[in-house]
Amino acid sequence: MELEQILRAPVYDVAKYTPLDPAPMLSKRLGVEVWLKREDLQPIFSFKIRGAYAKLASLTPEERKRGVIAASAGNHAQGVAYGARHLGIKSLIVMPSTTPAIKVEAVEALGAKVVLKGDTYDEAQIYATDLAKKKNCVYIHPFDDPHVIAGQGTVGMEILRQQQNIDTIFVPVGGGGLIAGIVAYVSRVAPHIKIIGVEPEDAATLHDSLKAARRVVLDWVGIFADGVAVKQIGKHPFDVVRNHVHEVILVKTDEICAAIKDVFGDTRVVAEPSGAIAIAGLKKYIAAGGAGTRHVAIVSGANTNFDRLRHVAERAELGENREALLAVTIPERPGSFRRFCRELGKSAMITEFNYRYADATKARVFCGVKTASTADRTGVAARLIRAGYEVTDLSDNEMAKLHIRYMVGGRGVGIGKEVLVRVQFPERPGALIAFLETVGKRWNISMFHYRNHGAAYGRVLAGFQIGDGERKELFKALDSIGYRYWDETDNTAYDLFLSDPTER
Repeated sequence: MELEQILRAPVYDVAKYTPLDPAPMLSKRLGVEVWLKREDLQPIFSFKIRGAYAKLASLTPEERKRGVIAASAGNHAQGVAYGARHLGIKSLIVMPSTTPAIKVEAVEALGAKVVLKGDTYDEAQIYATDLAKKKNCVYIHPFDDPHVIAGQGTVGMEILRQQQNIDTIFVPVGGGGLIAGIVAYVSRVAPHIKIIGVEPEDAATLHDSLKAARRVVLDWVGIFADGVAVKQIGKHPFDVVRNHVHEVILVKTDEICAAIKDVFGDTRVVAEPSGAIAIAGLKKYIAAGGAGTRHVAIVSGANTNFDRLRHVAERAELGENREALLAVTIPERPGSFRRFCRELGKSAMITEFNYRYADATKARVFCGVKTASTADRTGVAARLIRAGYEVTDLSDNEMAKLHIRYMVGGRGVGIGKEVLVRVQFPERPGALIAFLETVGKRWNISMFHYRNHGAAYGRVLAGFQIGDGERKELFKALDSIGYRYWDETDNTAYDLFLSDPTER
């Protein structure tokens, strides 16, 4: 990409020249200088306005008359709608049917027509490109377009004009438009600065593509950080970044939640998961002994649903290793519960406590404990073990964090053989019914837990009573629905708190 294309991108017709703010609290904790590039302060609360407008402004008068179509679950949609309104261009945005109402309403408020189609971005994109051909409209791609990349590259241009004495820039990666634009500028103007991409562990599109030396298509992507949940990096972005990105760091959901809390601590702004992911990567880089003392992380957006905040708050402490989730077996006799609380209270503060009688000889406790680090978490468990308790650390057990902590309270005595399945399904009318109609008619559902997390996908934990030889048939039925699922029958947390003790 030509440097001149970035320098001449007309983004400031609508976009702001955003500040590069110091993050004093995070800097103090990490022992390095951290600067936050505040793209959350854009008119649409995301950097996407830059690339979308750069593309729209490049259209010929004839193309503008035809109108534009885009596919997006949120930020790109708002960027296209905002830019199109400014230029007087008709816009139609195809959004997944799972898109939260707040995002749909935001796009409509900007003057765009919204069509809901499919459960995922990929399904919406296929429909949008076909519709653009039928209607003879211009399709505005969210990342795989030179004009879009040039628009996003103005973020890198601003950073170097604001602060040249830096060692690294941490960039969130989805389709690759932002990191490609930043690489195109920084690699030419200040090649000594390392560009580090950050992706979720369950959406490692650039990471896996660099490893394979070609663009790969992921079979499935996680949707917590929905703004970077892309199955394949764009062709143009990959061509730009493949030889210039220093490394790609993968982060967990809990680490992203902790980063959201970090951004709030320094700015009092609630970043969306994909908006805070660069900070999560920066922290992981420093913890691993990464070089450099002055670092920039891009806060790329703040379009999050209020309903998601409870989930973020619950997981942030785990992501910062400030809380441990432990399953502890204690004797079922008078005074043992009190003794356990005293023993735990000597070394740690309790954040959560769930107790249930197990049988005549023992009981199980599910507890949260405040910790200062991974080593401290290990130390708390070790002290309890030395005191004679059986302890299982569930801090990294996804099923325990999503479901078990809310279900502790009883076992299914006498249920018999039970298969436990964790299912992810799209949050739209009829999705849950489709699941129940397929598996609920033939097999009895012996356990069920569902909790809305304010996201595009719902999460269910379900138990099924099955007969001999029916396990494969159950999974075949689940496959036919097309939802993502995990067999959790052998999960330790299930065995400790919910399984039928007569079947163990």
